[in-house]
Amino acid sequence: MDVDLTGQVWEGKKSPTWSHGDPAFGSGLVAWPGVSQKGLECSRSRGGPGRLHGGHPATVRRWRGGSPRCVIWSGGLRRLWSWRARCGAFQGGLMKDAVEATSGVLGKPGPLDIGTRAGARLLIEAVELVAHHAEAVAEGPVAPAEPESGRIRDWLAGHDFSGPRPAGEVLAEVTAALRRWGVHATHPRYLGLFVPTPTWWGIAGELVAAGVNPQLAAYEHAPAAVEIERHVLRFLAGRLGLPPAADGNFTTGGAEANLTAVVVALTRHFPAYPDAGLTALRGQPVLYASAESHLAWLKIAQMTGLGRRAVRLVPVDSAGRMDIARLRDLYDGDVAAGRTPFLLVGTAGTTGGGAVDPLPELARLAAAWGLHFHVDAAWAGAAALSDRLRPLLAGVERADSVTVDAHKWLSAPMGAGIFLTAHPGALAESFRVSTGYMPPDSDTAPDPYRTGVQWSRRFAGLKVFLALAAAGRGAFARQVERDTELGILLARRLAEDGWPRINDSPLPVICVADPGAEAHGPDRSDAWHAAVVAHVVRGGRAWISRVRLDGRPAIRLCVTSHRTRAHDIEIAVAALGEARAATPY
Repeated sequence: MDVDLTGQVWEGKKSPTWSHGDPAFGSGLVAWPGVSQKGLECSRSRGGPGRLHGGHPATVRRWRGGSPRCVIWSGGLRRLWSWRARCGAFQGGLMKDAVEATSGVLGKPGPLDIGTRAGARLLIEAVELVAHHAEAVAEGPVAPAEPESGRIRDWLAGHDFSGPRPAGEVLAEVTAALRRWGVHATHPRYLGLFVPTPTWWGIAGELVAAGVNPQLAAYEHAPAAVEIERHVLRFLAGRLGLPPAADGNFTTGGAEANLTAVVVALTRHFPAYPDAGLTALRGQPVLYASAESHLAWLKIAQMTGLGRRAVRLVPVDSAGRMDIARLRDLYDGDVAAGRTPFLLVGTAGTTGGGAVDPLPELARLAAAWGLHFHVDAAWAGAAALSDRLRPLLAGVERADSVTVDAHKWLSAPMGAGIFLTAHPGALAESFRVSTGYMPPDSDTAPDPYRTGVQWSRRFAGLKVFLALAAAGRGAFARQVERDTELGILLARRLAEDGWPRINDSPLPVICVADPGAEAHGPDRSDAWHAAVVAHVVRGGRAWISRVRLDGRPAIRLCVTSHRTRAHDIEIAVAALGEARAATPY
């Protein structure tokens, strides 16, 4: 009969024999001449007793065909090599193969296992490189004068992956390349977009999440990680004023969170949508968002099959906020044309000018029209942590769902979007799925893969949890308040230097335009403002960006880094003044 011995085959030159038992019943003692007479005792019954010479236990499992299978544990590590042989005398050649296998390549660590000590040394090198970058970044330019794409590709050509290289050497090269050829969002004078400097707590959270590497698809596989994320989500939902039963997910970013909002809104408005799709719906579904909103809505409409024409971009008023009268006109026209409105989006902090749509009025209209009301608070949502700034988000508490990006004003490393909904069960209904290869759904909490876009998912919430737990809400509140005060200082200094502000926002984003350039017409104004921005960026002392507000060319600056100080504001204003002086109309 066949016997499968799965486990460690200890060294021995001679063939083992099956003795002290009846092979017909699958029990006995395996012994090697010249080796300790304590061998492996096998039992045919499931889970029967066994032992490995030296006293280590052996767990016995039944094998196909009625033969026993001996699964050996030695020192707590399961050995994976399996060998089948006839009961009775083992052939010398078979035993030789087994010994060679376990004492050779298969008995040693795999080619990717460099060992814990070497791995720890590599991580220490990486941490030292990151710390050096953080310490030295302010001393250099915010961005390279030129991208130098050709030189980057030349450097990469030397890495053809044909053989190994010292990891520390490669790590140092990559870090140097990132420092030389990239815009440094961690620089205190990176003032162009909302990409804040990550906190050290967030960076440490990323390291732990990568090292432990929990798989958050199923609750059963990572209950601690899932509960940590849900704890953070409940906290943020509470600060936004959503009900205690609010649900949510971590996402890759605001685009995925807003995609989730569209799927949830479609599911709530059209119960047939999850199974039958858009073909089962009567009339073209349409959604409404500000013309100054983040235009990921167009990509989302394409991805969900709605089509880009389903997105109604509502014109804005002089303050950059959604124009309620124009919204009413669009809605009435769509209904009259047989279209089916299903989603109204309010933006809290537009990307270009930092405008906050009239959320209370939008909430009332959404309720009256029976629409899902979503608030995209990707960067301004952090204001909810400050009691002083929370009124800026008035009306968000009436939202059906909200987007917040922790990797914006909450200073988490990239990849920490958040979707929240006031409706428990809405996510599970929108993304329900069942498979035979995943664990049954937990009674404690829904499996994340059943409640969001992603299936396999990393532990994105740890960096946010660790930062909030270590610093406390108060520190984040003081930081966003401080950034707002620096924004006021920036606006005042720009105005004093002849740069009138053209956006109306209580948030620390300032858009300015030069009256002299505007007097030369829109085309010349656009080219002139672009040249001024390019001059500042090439100079390396600050990084700013261009924007169009309601079609008007402008220069955009914002404050989001916890490393930015008043003297950085002065340097940026001076750099902008020098660029203007060097750029003729």
